[in-house]
Amino acid sequence: MALFSRNRPAGKAGEWYYCLKHGKVEEGPECPAKDRMGPYATRPEAEHAMETAAERNAEWETDPRWHDGDGTANGPGSGRG
Repeated sequence: MALFSRNRPAGKAGEWYYCLKHGKVEEGPECPAKDRMGPYATRPEAEHAMETAAERNAEWETDPRWHDGDGTANGPGSGRG
């Protein structure tokens, strides 16, 4: 018997996810982890997953600790910082 099965997504009921493939909110995992964001504590948090990700990306892109003035990365892992 295999320890891990590719047929069943991992996670718990009562957790909320946003499925990137189907563009919908799921309670408990319905789709594979590669296709979803979460878990979120509430349905409204999962409903706003894409907005939250966009806000976080914008913060990172404008954070001077992570970028030089020319827009190039200089933080950890960039090979420059």
